[in-house]
Amino acid sequence: QQQNLILKPYSYHREAGSKMTIDLYPEIVRQQDLSPDVGFGTEIDEDCKTIYDATKGFGANKQRVIDTLATKDATERWKLCKRYPEVYADSKKSNLAELMKSEFSGDFGRAMTMLAMPLDEAECYMLKKATDGIGCNVPVIYSILCGRTNTEINLVKKNYFKLYSKDLGQLMASELHGDVENLVLNAIQAGEETYDPQYHTEQKAREDAELIYRKGQGKLGTDEKSIFKTICASPPEHILNINKIYTDKYDVTLKKAVEKELSGKVRDGCLHLVGMKLKP
Repeated sequence: QQQNLILKPYSYHREAGSKMTIDLYPEIVRQQDLSPDVGFGTEIDEDCKTIYDATKGFGANKQRVIDTLATKDATERWKLCKRYPEVYADSKKSNLAELMKSEFSGDFGRAMTMLAMPLDEAECYMLKKATDGIGCNVPVIYSILCGRTNTEINLVKKNYFKLYSKDLGQLMASELHGDVENLVLNAIQAGEETYDPQYHTEQKAREDAELIYRKGQGKLGTDEKSIFKTICASPPEHILNINKIYTDKYDVTLKKAVEKELSGKVRDGCLHLVGMKLKP
């Protein structure tokens, strides 16, 4: 019988009227709220029992685990992985992620292991795997760390140190090099400015558009550091204004300028960053 693994996507969250980068984590993950008034509900306990029964004894009922775990959204999975060790504290495998790791193997096992982790910890796990051994997986790194909110970047850094006793910034500096290193280290500073229409004016957008041009298309050789710093610090509403002015003045969009001036993985990472701000 074919096993169907259907994952619910992130629930992107942007407060009404917000001009900031979108949150990828649901509110319960960002708040880390385990107080009783949150309430996990009886359905979560029932799901815990279904998974426990499906993995009891020799072998596991893969489809039951898929139907229970992989059909949940990020909020439900967060509750599930927090509640499971409370319900089955006396079990030898009370950690849900460790249970998935022991029951399933290969790519499927890795997918189920990450689904059984809190979303913020799963991203730390992916970063750990992306930097294990010789070399690193750059696309995984920039897709997690570029274009995130200040709150989420700080949460990832905090959790990475808690889980692996390593500073994420130092890890990135040791694993990455050149322009990719500059891009990612700028991104993890969590320095996106709060949008302020009195500061992020049309004149400010014009100045930043001209700076990006001078450091890129208008310069022999590209000053990537200045471009990355400007883009990382600019909230989406400001980036939209920069892009409009840049397009009107230089007859090319900001993304097209990035494509022209950069190459390889740093180009892909910067395009991801700009895309998360312009069209997430």
